[in-house]
Amino acid sequence: MVGTFTGAGTVLNVVAVLIGAGLGVALGHRLPERTRDVVTDGLGLMTLVIAALSAAAVLDADLVGAIGSSAPVLIVLGSVVVGGIIGSALRLESRLEQFGGWLRLRLVRRRGSGGAARSDESHARFVQGFVTASLVFCVGPLTVLGSLSDGLGRGIDQLALKSTLDGFAAIAFAASFGPGVAASVVTVGVVQGSLTAVGVALGDVLPDAHVAALTATGGVLLIGVALRLLRVRDVAVADMLPALVVAPVLVEVLIRLP
Repeated sequence: MVGTFTGAGTVLNVVAVLIGAGLGVALGHRLPERTRDVVTDGLGLMTLVIAALSAAAVLDADLVGAIGSSAPVLIVLGSVVVGGIIGSALRLESRLEQFGGWLRLRLVRRRGSGGAARSDESHARFVQGFVTASLVFCVGPLTVLGSLSDGLGRGIDQLALKSTLDGFAAIAFAASFGPGVAASVVTVGVVQGSLTAVGVALGDVLPDAHVAALTATGGVLLIGVALRLLRVRDVAVADMLPALVVAPVLVEVLIRLP
């Protein structure tokens, strides 16, 4: 895209999520609970499809050529395990939920009546929407690759595509979870902005094999997000986010081994 500035992709993404969330909140009050559940299930299934496509990068030719045919699966497994240990030690999931609760107290006005039970339910729904949307919008290859490309001056085509997808997803999420989805723009801005800054500072540092390992690991994490959306199991995906850093590091270690 011509005439864009560094960080334009993240700005576009934030605007798309805010617009989508606004439409979703406006629409959600007019939908029965069963319909909102169906919408969430649909998003869960689509997230599962996207996750499977991303995880298939474990078969990428560049990755297999760099570390052998049997190592990629072990790389992803090791990344998820090591990343999960690091993330759980840092209590990333708990901190993200606490941050969502903190935002809710400051962004959502309390309504005068309805009782403590209704207030607790609204609080839980806000936090669930914030955490789920933050994970879906920030865990995936387009987040990392698009932000790095923006920082490297290669354009925002990938983030433009991601913004379109996130905008439609935000409509569906907000219809089910409410305004907590809009608050996820804070996470989107911080994560993608930081990755864009890394791209500006470091240049092109990730070879194709490393990118494939990161993509496959991101796909596994997205499966965890899908399981949350489908109400199968509340996988602590945020605790596993360090796996996205561990994956390319492990690939580099294997490449350098004699």
